[in-house]
Amino acid sequence: MDMIPDNITSSPEWNLIMPEQPILFAQHHHADYLDELIEFLRIPSVSTQPDHGGDVAAAAAWLARAMSAAGLENVRLIETAGHPILYGDWLHAGAGRPTVLVYGHYDVQPPEPLELWESPPFTPVVRDDFLYARGASDDKGQVYVHVKAVEAYLRTLGRLPVNVKFLVEGEEEIGSRHLHSFITANRDLLAADSALVSDSSILAPDRPALIYGLRGICQAQVDLTGPSRDLHSGSYGGGIDNPINVLGHLIARLKDERGHVLIPGFYDRVRPLTADERETLAQFPLDEAEWLAEAGAPVAWGEPEYTLVERLGARPTLDVTGLIGGYTGVGVKTVLPAQAQAKISMRLVPDQDPAEIIALFERHVRAVLPPSVTATISFGGGSPAALLETNTPTMRAAAQAYEATFGRPPVFMREGGSIPVVNQFAGDLGLPTVLMGFGLPDDRIHSPNERFYLPNYYRGIETVIRYFDLLGSAAD
Repeated sequence: MDMIPDNITSSPEWNLIMPEQPILFAQHHHADYLDELIEFLRIPSVSTQPDHGGDVAAAAAWLARAMSAAGLENVRLIETAGHPILYGDWLHAGAGRPTVLVYGHYDVQPPEPLELWESPPFTPVVRDDFLYARGASDDKGQVYVHVKAVEAYLRTLGRLPVNVKFLVEGEEEIGSRHLHSFITANRDLLAADSALVSDSSILAPDRPALIYGLRGICQAQVDLTGPSRDLHSGSYGGGIDNPINVLGHLIARLKDERGHVLIPGFYDRVRPLTADERETLAQFPLDEAEWLAEAGAPVAWGEPEYTLVERLGARPTLDVTGLIGGYTGVGVKTVLPAQAQAKISMRLVPDQDPAEIIALFERHVRAVLPPSVTATISFGGGSPAALLETNTPTMRAAAQAYEATFGRPPVFMREGGSIPVVNQFAGDLGLPTVLMGFGLPDDRIHSPNERFYLPNYYRGIETVIRYFDLLGSAAD
């Protein structure tokens, strides 16, 4: 992979380029854009909870209407065995103009725990230039940026400088269960020259960033069963192995206290960081004190052989994300529980194979568990890590669009999160992807009080307008 080229972000001449009419239109419609986004956010499209199935469908229908109103054509909801996929396009840019496939998702994470929200999660509220609601940053606000950028062009100039196709799913938060088969079966429909994804963050309100690396992911669940029923701890304690105790010992044999994963073979295929990339990552402007303050944590932690920046984006992880077992109500209950459960999330880096990691995980778990429990191990799917080329026309255009809008060039960074579809765009469709995010690190996505910084919502629309203009101009 090419490392960041010296000339990719230094382009002062682009500060003079401005598709005036679409940007002025967008600037005069901020109030409308806010009202529309608030309406979108009121729909509790929680894909993981069956009782919200109707809400997920309602969010898809709402966005379909908004896309049609913006001027996109052939807008339709495509049913799957789960939640619908939304498609729309505008393909009149002319011969030789590139086609951009815009991807996003309209489903959101569960809002629980509700008691930690300062305002109801599906009653959007603006406080100090932030819009608070579940899905505000991840990903309704960011996907709506693209709809409004298209609308600004079509309402003013009557055309776009590029062709666009929209692919918006309702299952990203549950592993994109039906998206892979849809893309595989619809290569012609989704054919394009590049993909554009806004489902990530920049460094700060005035510090844009382009992501060139994403970690992959594997998710597992371990259910342990000991006795056939809960047992009195006085009568059976010391004679029956407690599944929660067994689970604790298992977790201790998955990862040590310094952050090293203990599964044999887990690191075998990890691509080592080169000296050049370590030098590049060392230049990343992460203020550890500010980062800790934002996280609300006392100290940083992890593999001591690697820097904090390296651990956050370029090293694999294993974390317990949920534990269930025993009595957790008020007071005490003196029983040995019959069952215990752990949810495990593993973030992967190049060149780890999710299927191989899953096999190694299961082999290790079964090897260390005692005969006093039986185990059911299930997996929630996985996706490999992604590394994107930085010295490409689309990346250069994205960097120049950011710089023209924010007044400073973007930083290039590796992101610790995962966007599984990026690999499929490359593998099935042959598309280079640009990850053009507009969220902030402290948007609290997946947590109570999620929010989206409104000035960057509006800057995001202008950035996408400029990006389309640069791609179209390059084809002239």
